[in-house]
Amino acid sequence: MSQDGAQGRYAGRALAGGRYQLRDLLGEGGMASVHLAYDSVLDRQVAIKTLHTELGREQAFRERFRREAQAVAKLTHTNIVSVFDTGEDALDGTTMPYIVMEYVEGRPLGSVLDEDVRQFGAMPADKALKITADVLAALDISHEMDLVHRDIKPGNVMMTKRAVVKVMDFGIARAMQSGVTSMTQTGMVVGTPQYLSPEQALGRGVDARSDLYSVGIMLFQLVTGRLPFDADSPLAIAYAHVQEEPVAPSSINRSLPPAVDALIARALKKNPNERFPSAETMRDECLRVAASLHAAAPSIVPGTPSQSGAGVGSAVFPPVDQATPAPTGPVHTPYQPNPYGGTPAPAPAYGYPQQAGYQPQPSVGFGQQGISTPPPYNLTPQHPTPASGGGGGKNNKPVIIGSVVVAVVAVGALIVALSMNNGSDDDAKGSDSSASASTSVTAVEGHRDGDQTKTVETTACKEPQESYNDPAKIQIPDFQFKYISSVKACLQAAGWKVKVRSEDENTYGQGTVMEQFPAAGTDVDPKNMPQIQLNVSTGNPS
Repeated sequence: MSQDGAQGRYAGRALAGGRYQLRDLLGEGGMASVHLAYDSVLDRQVAIKTLHTELGREQAFRERFRREAQAVAKLTHTNIVSVFDTGEDALDGTTMPYIVMEYVEGRPLGSVLDEDVRQFGAMPADKALKITADVLAALDISHEMDLVHRDIKPGNVMMTKRAVVKVMDFGIARAMQSGVTSMTQTGMVVGTPQYLSPEQALGRGVDARSDLYSVGIMLFQLVTGRLPFDADSPLAIAYAHVQEEPVAPSSINRSLPPAVDALIARALKKNPNERFPSAETMRDECLRVAASLHAAAPSIVPGTPSQSGAGVGSAVFPPVDQATPAPTGPVHTPYQPNPYGGTPAPAPAYGYPQQAGYQPQPSVGFGQQGISTPPPYNLTPQHPTPASGGGGGKNNKPVIIGSVVVAVVAVGALIVALSMNNGSDDDAKGSDSSASASTSVTAVEGHRDGDQTKTVETTACKEPQESYNDPAKIQIPDFQFKYISSVKACLQAAGWKVKVRSEDENTYGQGTVMEQFPAAGTDVDPKNMPQIQLNVSTGNPS
């Protein structure tokens, strides 16, 4: 039966002896549909989730559905959709489990993001970080109850009319310490491919840190308007999560500071041990970064590619029903999930232990295409250390020499930077100021050149925008993230004074203006023009 047919048949039907009257279809997913309904006993609108008819016939899925209600009903938090009631009813001769939930008047976060993308190219970073912090507040509560959501994505986050964040659909959350059942065995891949953690994609056991990876993917999407990993097939996307590194969000959205890059990079570590240890810790960092941000509209670089799963190899994800080959070469010890602190215990060599008689389950999140449990990836390969005085070991002399060379180069770069700071004041008035303060920088390992196409027109200085408050004043133009040569040309055209200081960072690249004072939009008197101070990137690592 088609879902459209289901919508028509169930609208107007009643559940629980007539207490709940189903009305409009609000949405549907792979397992269930959500209807707007009327609770005749308490005289209120509610949302009722009903399991799809095909799945309702399966005892295993009904059991999963029942556990969802029991688990979520224990969660009470402003940022979590409340569960009021649950039960089963007979419709058309089929047992249909249902859950009665709080009806949230609002729209999905994905819809909010789409609107921001149309208007700005991405969601403003401060807004995205505050929304993410609220999602993490909800997850902090669920993780305290030993529940992992396992499907965090914009479609499962609602925004009310008052901009309150509501996390919903804990439908595939499971108690982390509830033991292995036929439905929730390690190896069963559930979730949405674009937001899967590497351990989910590999069919391994998950803990709270898996949700934090999904939150990191969602935050990347909010601040860039695109996903870090996307491809034509779920298998290719899963491969990308396991094997490929995401690009820096600031390479897509130039307005993002390094702190946002660092936050997302930590959340997206392949090894869960390297991510934030808890939702609370990640939430605190989101709020700290949000508080430090200078308001700036997104600046999207057109055509920047995201990573894809192209070139997926059978060595990582063997075809279904193909036997896993025995490992060759040195055996590495992968991590073992260990919820909530402590040193993770090493798992048996080459993968997680499996229950006797276990068979890989088909993927729920991937529709008809199942993924068998592949060989584990090596997160932190440990190379054998030759015994002292033993033969056959490699000489470490080249490493020592290389370290000395790097140290010498770093000291040289420091001397150059200091000399530039002591003599970087420029007067653009009546002089040729086209030379960048960073043109004489000595490049070191990790050096990055700035984008010379990011320019500001000279008219921005010659014909600046008037103040909204005082027609006699003007507004300082926006020079942030622009290339320094164009900024100096603009300042020279207006005869304004400028002071340039160098700043070591390699996210935006050499010659990029990182900060300005006075800030863009500041009202100033053109007859008493202040000196413009600019911090310009050297392109070298900080």
